[in-house]
Amino acid sequence: MLITGSRVLVDSGTYLEDGAVLIDGDSITAVGPREQIEAQAGANVPRCAFDGTVLPGLIDAHVHLAFDGGPDPVSTLKDSTDEVLFEDMRRRAEQLLHSGVTTARDLGDRGGLAIRLATETRERRTPGPRIVSAGTPATTVGGHCHFLGGEVSGEAEIRDLVRRNLAAGAGVIKAMVTGGGLTKDGPKSHQSQFTAEELTALVDEAHKAGVPVAAHAHGADGIASAVEAGVDTIEHCTWMTGGGLDFRPDVVKQIIDREITVCPAVSPHWQMLPRIFGEERAAAMFDLVRRMADAGVRLVAGTDAGVQRAGFDGLVSALSFYSHLGLSNASIIDMATSEAATALGLGSVTGRIAPGYRADLLLVDGDPLAGLGALKDVRAVFASGLRHEPNTTAE
Repeated sequence: MLITGSRVLVDSGTYLEDGAVLIDGDSITAVGPREQIEAQAGANVPRCAFDGTVLPGLIDAHVHLAFDGGPDPVSTLKDSTDEVLFEDMRRRAEQLLHSGVTTARDLGDRGGLAIRLATETRERRTPGPRIVSAGTPATTVGGHCHFLGGEVSGEAEIRDLVRRNLAAGAGVIKAMVTGGGLTKDGPKSHQSQFTAEELTALVDEAHKAGVPVAAHAHGADGIASAVEAGVDTIEHCTWMTGGGLDFRPDVVKQIIDREITVCPAVSPHWQMLPRIFGEERAAAMFDLVRRMADAGVRLVAGTDAGVQRAGFDGLVSALSFYSHLGLSNASIIDMATSEAATALGLGSVTGRIAPGYRADLLLVDGDPLAGLGALKDVRAVFASGLRHEPNTTAE
């Protein structure tokens, strides 16, 4: 298929005006000026003529398809059978796709359902983004998200859980390095869960298989431990302590030097946080993300979709948080495309419009470099070359 657009986003902040993208199957074969690529395509290739912007499909680097985004996602999960839950997860995956997300990293579910769903979307039996799944996240006994089945104690059990996730098809390993607010009966968000030796064992087992590790870490001590253990991404990274916040420039330098990526996992409803935490504390939390960005930490976009107040169509709303911090629209789009792809280990596969890359494309009205709101005006989504339109079935 030949896709033409008024503008094609081919690089960070760079448009190809009156451009075209030629795809064959699930891959991009050519990108360039419309007349040139039309001549290369030939007369018999199907056309998709478009007046707006063609850009890479978006990547949500932190979702939980097993949760419903309602007021009590944990109770809803516990009350659902695997059969009902899987059907709900199918619908959530389709919602992600129709919002422009062509790749999603699922960072923890129950019973390997997200891995199963990843197979269905890859085989085009279910509409949805490509899913990189962590399977069952590692936690301590009674620890954060223990109800997902990943309770472990000691290095041997940790290594065994990692191996089981890898054997099931996990593309990332998730470690609950600190507690979290979703688990009411577990450790507090700032409290660490694993010893240094246990974290090192988890990272070692994953890296032996060439699979990255994502560390859920709110606490400043937990963040430091995750960095020391050699994780690949830090989720949330809120620098909490028992009495407040503790931003540590020395640890930030290590994050940068070791090329660790941070996914703040900002809620689509981030503007509600001052009401939840108070104006002063929320402003301080926002400032910590700004300070990481200013220091040169690589940030990627994620929404924590599935937890309270975080639906599966909210990535663009979450991106507005980074506009609030003063980041440019070009860098924010990179966070949700090329930078996120690199963090997921897919930097040579997706996240860019270039020959040889997967045909993951988003067609929107307007100019997203001028205003991120244009990303909500979705006209069509191509996932691995297959066209989808909001509120319609795949063509």
